[in-house]
Amino acid sequence: MENQKELRTWLDKFNLDHPLVIAGPCSAETEDQLVTIAKQLKDSDVSVLRAGLWKPRTRPGNFEGVGALGLKWMQTAKEETGLLTTTEVANANHVDLALENDVDILWIGARTTVSPFIVQEIAEALKGTDKTVLIKNPVNPDLSLWLGAVERFYTAGVKNLGVIHRGFSNYEKTKYRNNPEWQIPIDLQNKFPDLPLILDPSHIAGRRDIIFDLCQTALDLNYDGLMVETHHDPDNAWSDAAQQITPATLIQVMKDLKIRKEISESEEFVSSLKNLRAKIDITDHQLLEILSKRMKIADEIGKIKKSQNVAILQTSRWNEILGKMILEGEQQGLSEEFVLKMFKAIHQESINHQKKVISE
Repeated sequence: MENQKELRTWLDKFNLDHPLVIAGPCSAETEDQLVTIAKQLKDSDVSVLRAGLWKPRTRPGNFEGVGALGLKWMQTAKEETGLLTTTEVANANHVDLALENDVDILWIGARTTVSPFIVQEIAEALKGTDKTVLIKNPVNPDLSLWLGAVERFYTAGVKNLGVIHRGFSNYEKTKYRNNPEWQIPIDLQNKFPDLPLILDPSHIAGRRDIIFDLCQTALDLNYDGLMVETHHDPDNAWSDAAQQITPATLIQVMKDLKIRKEISESEEFVSSLKNLRAKIDITDHQLLEILSKRMKIADEIGKIKKSQNVAILQTSRWNEILGKMILEGEQQGLSEEFVLKMFKAIHQESINHQKKVISE
């Protein structure tokens, strides 16, 4: 994607003094439900009404959406409120139907992004259109797969593009439905700074009580917008009830969010930040030195294991270290999630070092 500047054109047209806000129910249920929600969002920061029509569920038997019937409901909501509309498309047929019914923005779901074949099919169906397409991250933490999907649309001539960060599946239990893995979208921003980045806090959270914190984190990381699932009666929603909030709650969230400056020209700020960053650089260097020492010890352990023909992995020892480090980490103000990730990475590198020693 050579000329990245054109990627922001569609977003700049909104001419907003706040992040772009996309909101609406997880699923369109009835025309009355959709129009009611749209009307409650009309006089707010929301610019785009979202609603899932085709719902790819993890297991069959759950509500899988009203399908094409909901497209007419979206048109009605648009006519009565002036909000733009967006829905998920998962194949070329969905695209054709959405185009016929004047849906303004299409989004590609996480389960679709993982398949280059389907992404290419949808990109081909959108050739020659000026539709805006937002691409959710794949369910697994794979930046190249995410960017590959973006590039397929760009190559097909679809230039109004953006990405949606909705978190990543994780086999371990955390407080999130889908782990945010913030470093992945940060890496994406670094590679393509002009590609609009939108947070979907609803799918990351899986529950409504941490929606605000996720939105604030996104703004602190310079995200361009938010896609928040809203329902006028969330407890009785037909899908993903626990993660939806009311339009009134969303309006309050937008009032409470702090939009921070990227930088301050204050001399005191610049000087203080420079000094603290210098301390960070020194500490980072010390961290690498300590890790290098640890790996040299791992090499020595590998030599001993090799001499006695002992297996590399010692499960009881590993579990003992992990439990102890989690407790010590908490005493030092470090979260269990961070300590787990850090020591798993250190453990994997230690295994790699010992494997190299034993195989030599």
